[in-house]
Amino acid sequence: MAAGMAFCLLSTPFVAAHLMRRLEVAEALTELDVLEGVEAIVVLSADIVHHAPEYGGESVGPLTLERLRYAAHLRRATGLPLLVTGGQISPWDPPLGEVMARVLADDFGMKVTWIESESRTTLDHASFGVPVLRADGVRRICLVTHAHHMGRAKLAFEDAGLEVVPAPIRSTARPRGLWRDFVPGIAALHASAVAIREGAAGLVYRVRRRGPGSGT
Repeated sequence: MAAGMAFCLLSTPFVAAHLMRRLEVAEALTELDVLEGVEAIVVLSADIVHHAPEYGGESVGPLTLERLRYAAHLRRATGLPLLVTGGQISPWDPPLGEVMARVLADDFGMKVTWIESESRTTLDHASFGVPVLRADGVRRICLVTHAHHMGRAKLAFEDAGLEVVPAPIRSTARPRGLWRDFVPGIAALHASAVAIREGAAGLVYRVRRRGPGSGT
């Protein structure tokens, strides 16, 4: 009974939106003057499409494409150099960083400055990406990822020694309490699942960074 009720609640847009909004630590950028002093745009990978014969093989997945689109938008507006970061999701995949660079070049007409192709986790994005940037004197970045993922990603890059201006995408609108906000659906259930997973991952990261020998 309780499980069924929880399932129904998690399937409603009202509950899903509240769960997602609790994860969102930064508002969407509406004024680019906040990027003053930023030296690079960093865009994190998310997913891959393995079967994309129309593009000649693998391509970026829809989440990664959303991030690339916004990074390209920021690049056009600012002229800042780009770092794409992402390794192999599975052993038979090409590094996502290389696929991202190809998509930016082919579909957006942009050449990236740095490609990081070893990372597999959010922490890896910072661990492998930050040394690449610091080697070229970069200390302040604009970080592009989804709004629900930004809290954990921002912490990772700050812990690795960079100043971060968050540039989140797909922020969640506040529920308006309309009847449709309480109609269960698959999309809302998926959003709730994403929120629960990201919340758990963020909690684990925060516990680890405060653990013995963390230096934080």
